[in-house]
Amino acid sequence: MTTDRVTRRLAAILAIDMVGYSRHMEADETGTISRQKTHRQELIDPILHEHHGRIVKTTGDGLLVEFVSVVDALESAVRIQRAIAKAEASLPRERRMQYRAGINLGDIVIDGDDIFGDGVNLAARLEGLADPGGISITASVFEQVVGKLDLAFDDMGEQEVKNIRKPVRVYRVRLEIMPEKRSASSRGVPEASGKPSIAVLPFQDMSPEMDQEYFADGIAEDIITELSRNHAFFVTARNSSFTYKGKAVDVKKTAGELGVRYLLEGSVRKGGKRIRITAQLIDAAYGNHVWAERYDRELDDIFAVQDEITASIVGVVAPELIGAEMQRARRKDPASLDAWDSVMRANWHAWRLTEEHCAEARKFADQALELDPRMARAMVVHATCDIWDVLYARGGHPGQLLARAQEMATRAVELDGRDAEAHTILGGVALFMRRYDESFRRLDTALTINPNLAFAHMWGGGGYALSGDSENARESLKEALRLSPRDPANYWTFAFLGLAEFADEHYDEAIEWGLKAIHLYQSFPTAHRLLAASYGMLGRVDEARAAVAELLRIAPGTNIASTQAGVPWKDGKVMERYLDALRQAGLPE
Repeated sequence: MTTDRVTRRLAAILAIDMVGYSRHMEADETGTISRQKTHRQELIDPILHEHHGRIVKTTGDGLLVEFVSVVDALESAVRIQRAIAKAEASLPRERRMQYRAGINLGDIVIDGDDIFGDGVNLAARLEGLADPGGISITASVFEQVVGKLDLAFDDMGEQEVKNIRKPVRVYRVRLEIMPEKRSASSRGVPEASGKPSIAVLPFQDMSPEMDQEYFADGIAEDIITELSRNHAFFVTARNSSFTYKGKAVDVKKTAGELGVRYLLEGSVRKGGKRIRITAQLIDAAYGNHVWAERYDRELDDIFAVQDEITASIVGVVAPELIGAEMQRARRKDPASLDAWDSVMRANWHAWRLTEEHCAEARKFADQALELDPRMARAMVVHATCDIWDVLYARGGHPGQLLARAQEMATRAVELDGRDAEAHTILGGVALFMRRYDESFRRLDTALTINPNLAFAHMWGGGGYALSGDSENARESLKEALRLSPRDPANYWTFAFLGLAEFADEHYDEAIEWGLKAIHLYQSFPTAHRLLAASYGMLGRVDEARAAVAELLRIAPGTNIASTQAGVPWKDGKVMERYLDALRQAGLPE
């Protein structure tokens, strides 16, 4: 005996329907049909296709669409609602077409090309609960999308819906936050699709006497202020994040209400003359900790402690957040990357340094610029890869590469004059072009914009090391390490410290820093070159030759001529000492 087995699958269902269809048809049947057809052909269908939505059925005024990805379902609904609103904005209010949309994630029954079941019915009911021009989603959708899209949500509570036995928890997508992002460009900040957002919640006072509220508030407010200097992400204003003061926080719910991807929370506890501050950065999409740290300090000068802790937290949070964004982008299908994700992929490849990785970095940077021609960070990636090509003798004449790097970095600064990283890389280009004074001016500008940017302290320290000011080099580089002790790019900081020691003829110390750099990143040519020169100066011939062999394995184009062109020692005597040691170690001319 056989029975027909019902085919089921889990899917995201979007139900979208025109508001007041009958009214529009009665007022202007021909015009309504024409505009609706235009919306379908030019806006709705292309967006659904881009997000892999399958139109299951159509009615006179609506659609039922199936998605494999719930993120794709919501992103397409948001884009459709915003596109329709923009297309209809020039018409009188009473003539504008609007749609309602509902999204559910649930089990559906498959019947040929059609779908049925409670999962479908609930999506249709949610559509009826949405505001005109709005989107309603179930809690199952909210749990999957919160933190993955830069959207805010309102919890509408449990709702009774027709033909569904249990009440359904419904969330409203807050589409009205869109103008806030558009206004960024009017302030001279380029729009960056997909750019992450963070909210700093009020720090809790956990002291026995509960007398440190002012200090806890001061820490959180200062962190908000300092993080806002970094143009890599949006920072929620204090007035919004401080509404959660004194409340128990549900990470996903709070992130959804604030429309952020990351939350920073912490606490303050005083005991006698000591104070303990804890802080943790949370990825709201997954509920996991990206970073957490504890700081114990003596309360000799409360304002000095507040400034020091703020700088330490801000210096760490920015690279940790960007690191999380790079990993997030690497998990996504390359075909589905937006401009921000593309530049994060580009950034990850660029800091691998090799010729192959730089080719991938440029590819993703170009993809980012196609999606958003104002993406300054994509231009920074291009400039960075050009610097690596000069340093490791790849890709053409050094002068031409540096001129191209300068052009890209200059364009990035022109697009966003408040982007400290763009100024930093322009300072790096000037250093490799041996325009030392200009380099320091650029780096000073970067640090004026963002004093907590470890990246700028690192490049500044490198500039000092190569121009012969070892004392300032050590000070800047140790500040970079203090601000961002776990930065994946600290192999550069260690190498620059080694170059400062080489300049001072402290070869044992130079070797120690070179080994630390290699421990952090094995395939780092600059560190192997530093080791070869330092071993050579100490007469440790076998170790020097081994370092050169490893250098040539990683960067086969390296030779004496490329080193002279790519390593901008200011003092000719230091340059000759460096090159002679490399010759003795076996580096070819």
